[in-house]
Amino acid sequence: PAARPAGERLCSSGEASGGSGTYTRHGFVYASLAGCLRRSGVESGLPVVSVVRDAEAQLLPDVGAVVTCKVCSINSRFAKVHILYVGSTPLKSTFRGTIRREDIRATEKDKVEVYKSFRPGDIVLAKVISLGDAQSNYLLSTAENELGVVVARSEAGVQMVPISWCEMQCPRTHTKDFRKVARVQPQFLQT
Repeated sequence: PAARPAGERLCSSGEASGGSGTYTRHGFVYASLAGCLRRSGVESGLPVVSVVRDAEAQLLPDVGAVVTCKVCSINSRFAKVHILYVGSTPLKSTFRGTIRREDIRATEKDKVEVYKSFRPGDIVLAKVISLGDAQSNYLLSTAENELGVVVARSEAGVQMVPISWCEMQCPRTHTKDFRKVARVQPQFLQT
């Protein structure tokens, strides 16, 4: 969508009600800032138009979205990740996420060990379960079969091959490592 200059007349206030980034004067809705026009929802029978700054117009991870993320650090309670993609769309800025131990898998949650599920550097498919707190920390889950580690490198620096839902193997050294492996559906694979 083309950017609209601030002050542009968008429509009459009979056609739509003004949302954020707009003001209404003399029966018309105007853009109060430069950005992209967005139509959303209905308020008292009229669609709501708002103008979003380009920086804010970027995609945000939303609850229920499947995201691709990279593991930064792990401890006994959770893995910290950076969210890289929402679906197949790369994010412009980095969002932090946390996968708690109890959200790693659906069964035997009390037996889960974070270091046997993820390692720093792993690429993981996860689902957003809540938008977290002020540190913009998203809570993520890998409890479904399709979610979990999709790319992992061995100690030798080689991309490992999944051999079961809980193990990956280095094709060079044949060393096995524990992981919460995703049963990857082809549409989610990031090349």
